[in-house]
This record gives sequence, structure tokens and C-alpha cells, in this order.
Amino acid sequence: MSDLKRVFVVSAPSGAGKTTLNRMLASRHPEVEISISHTDRKMRPGEAEGRDYFFVSRDEFKDMVERGEMLEWANVHGDLKGTSKRQLAAITKRGHFPLLEIDVQGWLQARRKLKNVTSVFILPPSIEVLWNRLEKRGTESEESRWRRLLNAKGEIEKANNYDFFIVNDRLEDAYDQLERITIKGEKGKVEPKEGAALCQQLIGEFTKIPWLKTLSEKFS
Repeated sequence: MSDLKRVFVVSAPSGAGKTTLNRMLASRHPEVEISISHTDRKMRPGEAEGRDYFFVSRDEFKDMVERGEMLEWANVHGDLKGTSKRQLAAITKRGHFPLLEIDVQGWLQARRKLKNVTSVFILPPSIEVLWNRLEKRGTESEESRWRRLLNAKGEIEKANNYDFFIVNDRLEDAYDQLERITIKGEKGKVEPKEGAALCQQLIGEFTKIPWLKTLSEKFS
């Protein structure tokens, strides 16, 4: 999709703060518009069609894939989610810059089709902090949180495919970095080599923290 002037891609493990940061960016910079994904999962309380997702059936989603209408899509925790090319075209037509909230699987597909794109990966300061954030949500079982943590490990292992890294320790600091990278086109606080080292450090925590080993034995 070479007709897109600028595209921002922001990915992160579940619980790292991606959605909050992206909404802050879009609210403070009206020229940035978050792309609404399609999904086949059921609508949750408080969600709205066209605001949180475009909700479709699994058959409808698969038909869109077969017709070549999806820029990217992935199976995320058992649900199909993806970005339609039509959505990006609509955002561009309104004179806005699309911001894609997609996971690593989606980015590995989309990066081959997009030009003029800036990709950012949000990291938690530690795996323990990430677990605590998932726990504070109070919406999932312990096993579900563990599955998300395992998924986070897999995403962090592939984070070297991104241009920039941000460690979301303090929200306003992380936002300032996101704004600097996307809106101002400046370098991030974390250099690529440093980001790669941080990823390796986080991955290593899975073998060093005793309670993570306990969870692994419990749900393996």
C-alpha cells in the first residue's frame, strides 16, 4: 500500500500499556487515527461496534481473508483479529495518519506490504510487573494470565523486527517517547542494541524467577 504517506505501528505484550499509550497519542494529536481491527470474538460489556472493533462472524472473517481484503491478521488467544485494507484507505482519505495496534504476527505480515512506516515495540520494565498488571485487571483466570505471559515471551523474542523500543515504566515518560518517535520523527530513548538486550533480559526472567517455574509446572 504505497499510497499511504505515513503509518505508525505499535505492538506490545498484553498488559504492557499499548492501548493506553495509543489513545493518549490519538487524543492529543487529531491527525493520528487508530485503525479499528476486525475480530470474530464476541462483543464484551462496554464495547461498541466500530469503536473498539468491527465484530464479524468467523466465516465472515475468513471470507475477507480469502478475498484478499486483510492487510494482516492473526489468531490471538483463540480469536481472529486483523486490519482491513479498506480501513486504512478510509483513514488516509480523511487526511489522517493510521496507527495500527497489532501484534507481532500481524506486523511480520504487514511490514512486507507497507511503506513509510514507523514501528514501535512497547516493553514492560520486568516480567513480574507485566504479571502484576494482568492480575490487576481482574478479568481473567490465573491460567489465562499465564497463557498471556507465555504469548508475551514469544512476542518479545521477535521484537527485533521493530524500529524502536519503549520501556513503559512510567506512563507519561513512555508517552513522551512515543510522541517523540512518531510525531516528531526523532530517535527513541532506547537504542536498538539496548532494546535487544532488554528483550533478552526479559526472556531470561522466565528461567530465573521461582514463581514463574511454579506456574509453568502447574499449567503445562
